[in-house]
Amino acid sequence: MNIFRLAGDMTHLLSILVLLLKIYATKSCSGISRKTQELYAIVFMARYLDLFTDFISVYNTFMKLIFIASSLAIVWCMRFHPVVRRSYDRELDTFRYFFLVGASFALALVWHDKFTLQEVFWAFSIYLEAVAILPQLVLLQRSGNVDNLTGQYVFFLGAYRAFYILNWIYRYLTEPRFTRWIAGISGVVQTALYADFFYYYFISWKNNSKLKLPA
Repeated sequence: MNIFRLAGDMTHLLSILVLLLKIYATKSCSGISRKTQELYAIVFMARYLDLFTDFISVYNTFMKLIFIASSLAIVWCMRFHPVVRRSYDRELDTFRYFFLVGASFALALVWHDKFTLQEVFWAFSIYLEAVAILPQLVLLQRSGNVDNLTGQYVFFLGAYRAFYILNWIYRYLTEPRFTRWIAGISGVVQTALYADFFYYYFISWKNNSKLKLPA
Protein backbone atom coordinates (compact mmCIF):
# COMPACT_ATOMS: atom_id res chain seq x y z
CA MET A 1 0.00 0.00 0.00
CA ASN A 2 1.18 3.53 -0.80
CA ILE A 3 -0.40 6.98 -1.02
CA PHE A 4 -1.08 6.66 -4.77
CA ARG A 5 -2.83 3.30 -4.37
CA LEU A 6 -4.91 4.66 -1.49
CA ALA A 7 -5.82 7.80 -3.46
CA GLY A 8 -6.79 5.63 -6.43
CA ASP A 9 -8.99 3.37 -4.31
CA MET A 10 -10.69 6.31 -2.59
CA THR A 11 -11.28 8.12 -5.90
CA HIS A 12 -12.71 4.94 -7.40
CA LEU A 13 -14.97 4.50 -4.40
CA LEU A 14 -16.03 8.15 -4.68
CA SER A 15 -16.98 7.67 -8.34
CA ILE A 16 -19.23 4.76 -7.36
CA LEU A 17 -20.84 6.75 -4.53
CA VAL A 18 -21.53 9.65 -6.90
CA LEU A 19 -23.18 7.28 -9.37
CA LEU A 20 -25.26 5.61 -6.66
CA LEU A 21 -26.27 9.07 -5.40
CA LYS A 22 -27.45 10.03 -8.87
CA ILE A 23 -29.46 6.83 -9.32
CA TYR A 24 -31.04 6.61 -5.87
CA ALA A 25 -31.56 10.33 -5.19
CA THR A 26 -32.95 11.25 -8.61
CA LYS A 27 -34.44 7.83 -9.45
CA SER A 28 -32.88 8.28 -12.88
CA CYS A 29 -30.05 6.70 -14.87
CA SER A 30 -30.26 9.16 -17.75
CA GLY A 31 -26.82 9.79 -19.23
CA ILE A 32 -25.40 6.57 -17.78
CA SER A 33 -24.38 3.73 -20.07
CA ARG A 34 -25.72 0.41 -18.83
CA LYS A 35 -23.28 -1.32 -21.13
CA THR A 36 -20.33 0.31 -19.39
CA GLN A 37 -21.76 -0.72 -16.02
CA GLU A 38 -22.17 -4.30 -17.21
CA LEU A 39 -18.58 -4.31 -18.44
CA TYR A 40 -17.37 -3.13 -15.04
CA ALA A 41 -19.37 -5.89 -13.34
CA ILE A 42 -17.61 -8.41 -15.60
CA VAL A 43 -14.25 -6.75 -14.87
CA PHE A 44 -14.59 -7.04 -11.09
CA MET A 45 -15.95 -10.58 -11.07
CA ALA A 46 -13.15 -11.77 -13.35
CA ARG A 47 -10.41 -9.92 -11.47
CA TYR A 48 -11.34 -10.94 -7.96
CA LEU A 49 -11.46 -14.70 -8.37
CA ASP A 50 -8.70 -14.74 -5.77
CA LEU A 51 -11.33 -13.99 -3.13
CA PHE A 52 -11.86 -17.76 -3.06
CA THR A 53 -8.15 -18.66 -2.83
CA ASP A 54 -6.08 -15.87 -1.25
CA PHE A 55 -6.40 -13.55 1.73
CA ILE A 56 -4.25 -10.42 1.68
CA SER A 57 -5.90 -8.14 4.22
CA VAL A 58 -9.30 -7.11 5.58
CA TYR A 59 -9.03 -3.84 3.62
CA ASN A 60 -8.26 -5.67 0.37
CA THR A 61 -11.15 -8.12 0.79
CA PHE A 62 -13.57 -5.37 1.81
CA MET A 63 -12.77 -3.20 -1.22
CA LYS A 64 -13.13 -6.13 -3.61
CA LEU A 65 -16.54 -7.02 -2.20
CA ILE A 66 -17.63 -3.38 -2.38
CA PHE A 67 -16.68 -3.08 -6.05
CA ILE A 68 -18.42 -6.33 -7.00
CA ALA A 69 -21.58 -5.62 -4.99
CA SER A 70 -21.91 -1.99 -6.12
CA SER A 71 -21.42 -2.81 -9.81
CA LEU A 72 -24.05 -5.57 -9.66
CA ALA A 73 -26.44 -3.27 -7.74
CA ILE A 74 -26.09 -0.55 -10.39
CA VAL A 75 -26.74 -3.02 -13.23
CA TRP A 76 -29.75 -4.42 -11.36
CA CYS A 77 -31.24 -0.94 -10.89
CA MET A 78 -30.78 -0.03 -14.54
CA ARG A 79 -32.35 -3.28 -15.70
CA PHE A 80 -35.08 -4.04 -13.16
CA HIS A 81 -35.88 -1.06 -10.90
CA PRO A 82 -39.46 -0.09 -11.88
CA VAL A 83 -38.68 3.66 -11.92
CA VAL A 84 -34.96 3.91 -12.71
CA ARG A 85 -35.07 1.67 -15.78
CA ARG A 86 -37.58 3.98 -17.50
CA SER A 87 -34.95 6.74 -17.78
CA TYR A 88 -32.37 4.52 -19.47
CA ASP A 89 -31.16 6.04 -22.77
CA ARG A 90 -31.55 2.86 -24.82
CA GLU A 91 -31.50 4.68 -28.16
CA LEU A 92 -28.15 6.34 -27.36
CA ASP A 93 -26.47 3.40 -25.63
CA THR A 94 -25.91 1.25 -28.71
CA PHE A 95 -22.17 0.56 -28.54
CA ARG A 96 -21.47 -3.07 -29.52
CA TYR A 97 -19.59 -3.95 -26.39
CA PHE A 98 -19.44 -7.69 -27.00
CA PHE A 99 -16.55 -6.98 -29.35
CA LEU A 100 -14.67 -5.44 -26.42
CA VAL A 101 -15.26 -8.54 -24.29
CA GLY A 102 -14.16 -10.93 -27.05
CA ALA A 103 -11.07 -8.93 -28.00
CA SER A 104 -10.01 -8.54 -24.35
CA PHE A 105 -10.35 -12.25 -23.66
CA ALA A 106 -8.45 -13.19 -26.83
CA LEU A 107 -5.69 -10.77 -25.85
CA ALA A 108 -5.55 -12.27 -22.35
CA LEU A 109 -5.04 -15.74 -23.82
CA VAL A 110 -2.02 -14.45 -25.72
CA TRP A 111 -0.47 -11.93 -23.29
CA HIS A 112 -0.53 -12.84 -19.61
CA ASP A 113 1.96 -13.21 -16.78
CA LYS A 114 1.28 -16.91 -16.26
CA PHE A 115 -0.99 -19.34 -18.08
CA THR A 116 -3.30 -20.19 -15.20
CA LEU A 117 -7.06 -19.64 -14.92
CA GLN A 118 -6.69 -16.90 -12.34
CA GLU A 119 -3.91 -15.03 -14.17
CA VAL A 120 -5.66 -15.22 -17.55
CA PHE A 121 -8.87 -13.83 -16.05
CA TRP A 122 -6.84 -11.15 -14.24
CA ALA A 123 -5.27 -10.07 -17.55
CA PHE A 124 -8.70 -10.21 -19.21
CA SER A 125 -10.14 -7.89 -16.54
CA ILE A 126 -7.27 -5.42 -16.99
CA TYR A 127 -7.67 -5.30 -20.77
CA LEU A 128 -11.45 -5.00 -20.53
CA GLU A 129 -11.32 -2.24 -17.91
CA ALA A 130 -9.05 -0.21 -20.20
CA VAL A 131 -11.87 0.08 -22.77
CA ALA A 132 -14.98 -0.33 -20.58
CA ILE A 133 -15.56 3.43 -20.50
CA LEU A 134 -16.00 3.62 -24.30
CA PRO A 135 -19.81 3.03 -24.34
CA GLN A 136 -20.19 5.72 -21.66
CA LEU A 137 -18.10 8.27 -23.56
CA VAL A 138 -19.95 7.55 -26.81
CA LEU A 139 -23.31 7.99 -25.06
CA LEU A 140 -22.24 11.34 -23.60
CA GLN A 141 -21.02 12.56 -26.97
CA ARG A 142 -24.33 11.59 -28.58
CA SER A 143 -26.41 13.28 -25.88
CA GLY A 144 -24.30 16.47 -25.89
CA ASN A 145 -25.20 17.92 -22.49
CA VAL A 146 -23.85 16.19 -19.38
CA ASP A 147 -25.54 16.64 -16.01
CA ASN A 148 -23.40 17.52 -13.00
CA LEU A 149 -23.44 14.15 -11.22
CA THR A 150 -22.72 12.18 -14.39
CA GLY A 151 -19.80 14.49 -15.20
CA GLN A 152 -18.38 14.07 -11.71
CA TYR A 153 -18.78 10.30 -11.90
CA VAL A 154 -16.79 10.04 -15.14
CA PHE A 155 -14.16 12.50 -13.87
CA PHE A 156 -13.52 10.57 -10.66
CA LEU A 157 -13.46 7.30 -12.58
CA GLY A 158 -10.74 8.67 -14.85
CA ALA A 159 -8.82 10.17 -11.92
CA TYR A 160 -8.79 6.78 -10.18
CA ARG A 161 -6.90 5.19 -13.06
CA ALA A 162 -4.48 8.13 -13.25
CA PHE A 163 -3.60 7.60 -9.57
CA TYR A 164 -3.07 3.90 -10.28
CA ILE A 165 -0.53 4.75 -12.98
CA LEU A 166 1.41 6.71 -10.36
CA ASN A 167 1.05 3.70 -8.03
CA TRP A 168 2.60 1.38 -10.64
CA ILE A 169 5.44 3.80 -11.33
CA TYR A 170 6.12 4.07 -7.60
CA ARG A 171 6.10 0.30 -7.15
CA TYR A 172 8.33 -0.22 -10.18
CA LEU A 173 10.89 2.15 -8.66
CA THR A 174 10.71 0.74 -5.14
CA GLU A 175 9.99 -2.98 -5.62
CA PRO A 176 12.70 -4.92 -7.50
CA ARG A 177 10.35 -7.73 -8.55
CA PHE A 178 7.37 -5.62 -9.57
CA THR A 179 6.70 -6.30 -13.27
CA ARG A 180 2.98 -5.71 -13.82
CA TRP A 181 3.58 -4.31 -17.31
CA ILE A 182 0.12 -5.42 -18.47
CA ALA A 183 -1.56 -3.20 -15.89
CA GLY A 184 0.76 -0.29 -16.63
CA ILE A 185 0.25 -0.25 -20.40
CA SER A 186 -3.50 -0.82 -20.10
CA GLY A 187 -3.74 1.96 -17.53
CA VAL A 188 -2.05 4.42 -19.88
CA VAL A 189 -4.46 3.44 -22.68
CA GLN A 190 -7.43 3.80 -20.35
CA THR A 191 -6.36 7.22 -19.10
CA ALA A 192 -5.73 8.40 -22.67
CA LEU A 193 -9.36 7.60 -23.53
CA TYR A 194 -10.41 10.14 -20.90
CA ALA A 195 -8.19 12.92 -22.31
CA ASP A 196 -10.91 14.55 -24.41
CA PHE A 197 -13.42 14.36 -21.55
CA PHE A 198 -10.89 15.84 -19.08
CA TYR A 199 -10.29 18.75 -21.44
CA TYR A 200 -13.96 19.70 -21.70
CA TYR A 201 -14.49 19.05 -17.98
CA PHE A 202 -11.69 21.52 -17.19
CA ILE A 203 -13.10 24.11 -19.61
CA SER A 204 -16.52 23.72 -17.99
CA TRP A 205 -15.05 24.11 -14.50
CA LYS A 206 -12.93 27.10 -15.52
CA ASN A 207 -15.86 28.93 -17.12
CA ASN A 208 -18.34 27.80 -14.47
CA SER A 209 -20.61 26.53 -17.23
CA LYS A 210 -22.54 23.36 -18.01
CA LEU A 211 -20.41 20.51 -19.32
CA LYS A 212 -20.97 19.87 -23.03
CA LEU A 213 -19.17 17.37 -25.25
CA PRO A 214 -18.89 17.75 -29.02
CA ALA A 215 -21.05 15.34 -31.01
